[in-house]
Amino acid sequence: MSSTTSNVKYHASRAADSKPLEFLARGGFVGYGIIHLLFAWIALQVALGSSGKESDQSGALQELASRPFGKTLLVIIAIGLFAMALWQLFEAVVGESGERTKSAIAERVISGIRAVLYVYLGWIAIKVVQGANASMGDNSESKSAGLMQSGGGRFLVGLVGVVVVGVGIGIFVYGFKRKFTKHLNTQQMPQTTRQPIIRLGMGGYMAKGVAYAIAGILFVTAAATFDPNKARGLDAALKTLAGHPWGVWLLGLIALGIAAFGVYCMAQAKYRKI
Repeated sequence: MSSTTSNVKYHASRAADSKPLEFLARGGFVGYGIIHLLFAWIALQVALGSSGKESDQSGALQELASRPFGKTLLVIIAIGLFAMALWQLFEAVVGESGERTKSAIAERVISGIRAVLYVYLGWIAIKVVQGANASMGDNSESKSAGLMQSGGGRFLVGLVGVVVVGVGIGIFVYGFKRKFTKHLNTQQMPQTTRQPIIRLGMGGYMAKGVAYAIAGILFVTAAATFDPNKARGLDAALKTLAGHPWGVWLLGLIALGIAAFGVYCMAQAKYRKI
């Protein structure tokens, strides 16, 4: 390993041990939980046919902004999300244990992806505060429509769909096999709450996995049928489910699962290894 790389990892490791960063990151989990609880509420309204709002994280942020002191809370949530992104970036650079196994390398890649996700959500939150159009669905549809003007672009949209399906399956398996528990200080949890917290995590990850897999399938369908309206991510996935009698029940279960994930995020604020 070069001295430059070692120096970068050393300073990243020092920064990652910052107590203020840990405090902000834990607060970020609370904000992340609030986003998912609102997301779940919107998804449930879609299932009941009483909502025309964006049924994804951007819709949850817009819902929060419409409440008293909502924009102030959004700024606080954005700060927490950026802190979570910085923490995950350090994890990507340093790694949790410094080991070079395939599993450790994969975990560092995932940390990098999480960092991008948290930055994106924080940026969406800031746009909502500013009153700008912050629809994740509109953004996805617009970019997909532009790509599908060419045959190669349609192939790319379809490839994105396949990747998203893979991500959804991965998230589902991650929850089903309880792999997330390795990131928790389970020994610090009271005996009476340990299993409920783990079950909330299982249900949350599995529900999100199903939602992402459906969104990915719709991306592939959008490319095959030249219909960018289907390439709206989670918004299209959940609203498509709401259009089918059997889908309403599945959407209701997904909404409950997303709510479970929101509560699980609150638990992570205390028990996550940071």
